[in-house]
Amino acid sequence: MRFNDYSSILDPVPMDIIELVSSIRAARVKDGFRKEAYRKEYDGIRTIAMLASVKYSNAIEDIISTDERIGELVLRGGRPLTHSEEEIAGYGEALNLIHTDPDAVRMDDRSVKLLHRMIHAGKAEDRGRYKDRDNAIVGIDRDGRARVVMHTVPHEYVDVAMKELFDSYLIADSEGLEPLLLIPCVILDYLCIHPFIDGNGRTSRLLTYQLLYSHGYDICRYISLDEHIAATRDRYYRALNDSSKDWMDGKNDYFPFIRYFLQMLMECYIDLDTRFAMKGSESMKKNERIERILEESLAPMSKRQMSMALPDVSIHTIDAVIKRMMAEGKVEKIGANRNARYIMKRP
Repeated sequence: MRFNDYSSILDPVPMDIIELVSSIRAARVKDGFRKEAYRKEYDGIRTIAMLASVKYSNAIEDIISTDERIGELVLRGGRPLTHSEEEIAGYGEALNLIHTDPDAVRMDDRSVKLLHRMIHAGKAEDRGRYKDRDNAIVGIDRDGRARVVMHTVPHEYVDVAMKELFDSYLIADSEGLEPLLLIPCVILDYLCIHPFIDGNGRTSRLLTYQLLYSHGYDICRYISLDEHIAATRDRYYRALNDSSKDWMDGKNDYFPFIRYFLQMLMECYIDLDTRFAMKGSESMKKNERIERILEESLAPMSKRQMSMALPDVSIHTIDAVIKRMMAEGKVEKIGANRNARYIMKRP
């Protein structure tokens, strides 16, 4: 178990991760310009993203409710009727705090415990208190059976481990380590410590939002990162498992989890791209709308993503347009088979 120099842990960085970081940085710049032009539209999708985050972050932990009930609890202050509804309402309250006042939450002991109290995780006596007994990270197999992904820091060492985590983050941040690499490292270490009996996954996602916002990445205000994680739950647990192996001995590989984190963040920017790519395109022909999406998207897109953005356009039509544009030298294909993505060639 170690929290020392994140810079040495992240040296060298694989080329595909460097490219992802570069793409996300560029997407943030583009998003900033677009936000100025579409301020009203951005304000309109914030509520949608917040409700999705509340829904899917809880759903990852098998805390389920209807969209109508979540809206009642989070937006209209409805009274929770069950413990699950307390947790849903509490997550909404914590997320709203981070959205409206990011400085109220920091990567420190007080803030982590505050978030845990707010989400009403577990028994009342455990809320806002580090664990007093041991626990483990549990994942779900493809056949639906629970399994231990890894054993976590013994309860008697949690206070020391959390202090080391906070100190290591502050040192790395003050030294200017790339935040898109630092944030997933910190979140992985937090999950490996597993400081609470229950609610570690949800608090980790709240901390992810806070850390992203504090470094100028506010995409999750408008597109739910939780929703993307929920949709790729198997990949999430696989990345967590791969990066936590040998963590206790300080010999783990952070890059599988970093790669997954960056891919999900990039997917959020792509989702936002597709929403705005279609503005003013109502009168366009189907092939023109496909071209428009590719022209507007800063990151490579799959045919599935294009199909989701254009529900009235068949995959056959999308495939035909892409093949024509590739033959014309306008579009580049990245990857193969189901992993294939497409992007406009830039001058």
